[in-house]
Amino acid sequence: MVKLNLPEYDCKLKKAEGKVWIFDVIRKKYIVLTPEEWVRQHFINYLVIEKKYPKALIRVEGGLNYNQLQKRSDIVVFGRDGNPWMIVECKSPMLALSATTLQQVSAYNASLKAKFISVTNGMVHYCALTDWSSGKTTVLADLPEFA
Repeated sequence: MVKLNLPEYDCKLKKAEGKVWIFDVIRKKYIVLTPEEWVRQHFINYLVIEKKYPKALIRVEGGLNYNQLQKRSDIVVFGRDGNPWMIVECKSPMLALSATTLQQVSAYNASLKAKFISVTNGMVHYCALTDWSSGKTTVLADLPEFA
């Protein structure tokens, strides 16, 4: 897999059924290794190790409703109050991030109402703060520490 612009970590890989699998520390199981999964697992590691986000408050590949459609969020970090605090959309490192990518996660967030939204392709990471009272979204220089 490609080297990402995220801290390296000692990921657990295995080969089975003719595929490579990576261990997901949140779901506590092996997942087929795709470029997007490579980014997701590195970003989870970054959130937990570098930013001190509690593993117990992270959900991976959870369902959400958007425009009466069932969608899946890549990563949702919950606040200590049990409400969504951050939603993260992970893309393959081969895909360039754009305003459209940020709009996609913003649209998903319309149902979750998380304070922060983030997008990453493992090379570039964007994070924005949403003020729900004013409807204003502000792009941040870095991901917030977990509060």
